[in-house]
Amino acid sequence: MKVLSRPLLLAYALLFSTFSLAQEETPNDWILNADSSKERFQLIQGYLRGFDQPMWEVGERYEKVHEALTRENYKLAGYHWQKIKTTIQNGYLKRPKRQPNADRIFFNGTWKSVKEAFDSADKETAWNAFAKAKRACMACHQAEGVGYMNDQSLFELEKE
Repeated sequence: MKVLSRPLLLAYALLFSTFSLAQEETPNDWILNADSSKERFQLIQGYLRGFDQPMWEVGERYEKVHEALTRENYKLAGYHWQKIKTTIQNGYLKRPKRQPNADRIFFNGTWKSVKEAFDSADKETAWNAFAKAKRACMACHQAEGVGYMNDQSLFELEKE
């Protein structure tokens, strides 16, 4: 069996360590490796997607509102309710065409009255407001032509 000389071993070590470092840095630069600022923004825009991601967060927070009401934690319900508003409004940045129906159906007074009901810390008032919020969400889905969204377990949550 032939033993490699020290200079040859050193050359192999340098070659493989350089190759290894190059592989480690490249995947982390998926935005910086784009050829232009336009391509970078296209990558970011694609990554951030459309209105579906804000709606995903809204659904998660809607469930958290329900859970908070079940525990009679009205401050937590109000907190998530505020975040739902922020999330929907941030979603307008990506899909401005969603704003008119959301404003008309959801933010036309519904959002504020639901928030006031949660702030009241009155169990019956809060649960009635939750039902009102559910109706507003479902009406907005209908208006946006995505009524099929209303046929999911999320909208089967009721007063506990």
